[in-house]
Amino acid sequence: MGFRSKDYPDHVYRLKRSLYRLEQAPRSWYQRFTDFVLTLGFVQSKCDASLFTLHQGLRVAYLLLYVDDIILVTSSESLRTALMSPLAKEFAMKDLRSLSFFLGLSVKRHKDTMFLSQQAYAQEIIERAGMTSCNPVQTPVDTHSKLGLDSGTDFHDPTLYRSLAGALQYLTFTRPDISYAVQQICIHMHAPKTDHWNALKRIIRYIRGTTSFGLTLGPSKVPRLIVYSDADWAGCPDTRRSTSGFCVYYGDNLISWSSKRQATISRSSAEAEYRGVANVVAEICWLCNLLLELQRPLTTATLVYCDNVSAIYLSSNPVQHQRTKHIELDIHFVREKVQQGQVRVLHVPSRYQIADIFTKGLPRVLFEDFRSSLSLRSLPASTAGV
Repeated sequence: MGFRSKDYPDHVYRLKRSLYRLEQAPRSWYQRFTDFVLTLGFVQSKCDASLFTLHQGLRVAYLLLYVDDIILVTSSESLRTALMSPLAKEFAMKDLRSLSFFLGLSVKRHKDTMFLSQQAYAQEIIERAGMTSCNPVQTPVDTHSKLGLDSGTDFHDPTLYRSLAGALQYLTFTRPDISYAVQQICIHMHAPKTDHWNALKRIIRYIRGTTSFGLTLGPSKVPRLIVYSDADWAGCPDTRRSTSGFCVYYGDNLISWSSKRQATISRSSAEAEYRGVANVVAEICWLCNLLLELQRPLTTATLVYCDNVSAIYLSSNPVQHQRTKHIELDIHFVREKVQQGQVRVLHVPSRYQIADIFTKGLPRVLFEDFRSSLSLRSLPASTAGV
């Protein structure tokens, strides 16, 4: 901006082609790529527009596109070669062989499992915050009351706060254990206070001691969805809104999780929990459709574990009364899924409610127990340095 040629002051550059910084360029690139892969036999997913699937008898392939980064998974080496050849002719690309790094995520294999981590990215966040020599802590958030809008004085560098908060959001892709803590600091990005900054630094101190942690994925003997859903009723000190959290397992693998403040105020803990269940059932519907497109349909009902008995009754009892008739009709679709046999809402004691880690600060022992249940651990020693 502002460049003017001395020789041709009235001229402008004519841009022939670009992928970045032009609003329509990514769309044009995506459309061209889509049109070509469809000629190879792929089918575009309706659940995720960036996913393409190919099923031709025993020949199976999945292609995932993010801007100009591609993951290609095939059922055989011959199919991979057959697909890579036309792709390489049409587009300038490199074959990086086995997946090891994608969008900042490191992928390492150990026997029949995959270890996903963002260790280098976590270390970069620590350096950006100037906390390379800080003392680690055992948990990312304390068990005290939640921070409000006026917690402390104005923080002197809001830009730094927002930059680090955004970076921590991306780190939650492989670190669900910090999801709740990051959600709490992100809701104050518009006007950060000193106490909010101290809470952000505590997250970084926790990461400082757990930079090697990541998610472990492996084969599952029983391909079924198991879900834990929880809500912290009226936990926000400013709006009195509740915080919902859930985690979804496919077999033994954690594949989806969330920590989010609810959009409306709930009049009771049962209502807050029921809204949380409705949110996770919507996620289940999407996952079921995705598995159907991957030709891996579920044959058993999804189990949703909730620690509120009243919310469980609401999910199966169609009778309305004074305390529930104000609840919006759109979240009652949970009952329909229960009646169809697609979902079962069951009770779990609070001591074993794993989703608690997404709704509130926990004592160290309980936090570490739930963190282990999320399949979060350090890189196996036998793969270190590989």
